[in-house]
Amino acid sequence: MRKLALSLALLGLAVVPAAAQSIGGTYTVAGTNFDGSAYGGEATIALTSGTTCTIHWETGGSSSDGICMRNDDAFSAGYVMDEDIGLVVYKMMGDGSLHGLWTIAGKEGNGNEVLTPKK
Repeated sequence: MRKLALSLALLGLAVVPAAAQSIGGTYTVAGTNFDGSAYGGEATIALTSGTTCTIHWETGGSSSDGICMRNDDAFSAGYVMDEDIGLVVYKMMGDGSLHGLWTIAGKEGNGNEVLTPKK
């Protein structure tokens, strides 16, 4: 019983860092467009509350701005790029990176994107 309690306590400690991980900061962007072509750049996330934020991307010679929200290991953002409205949904990974799928309103398909924290 004592070993079980100790194991559960250690498991709980292992979960805390990922859940407490801060999302704010600057990230390297690596993604693919709808047609599979690659793009890269940088994204900056600024916290506005414990669960909400703003996000700014500079990718492939263009920029976009959005609002974002975190819920456990899910992170999503709505954004505007030129006149297009888009949505991206990421999963937060244990190493601090965000792995996601994005789309643009009125267009078929999706792209992929990984945000990796800059050190």
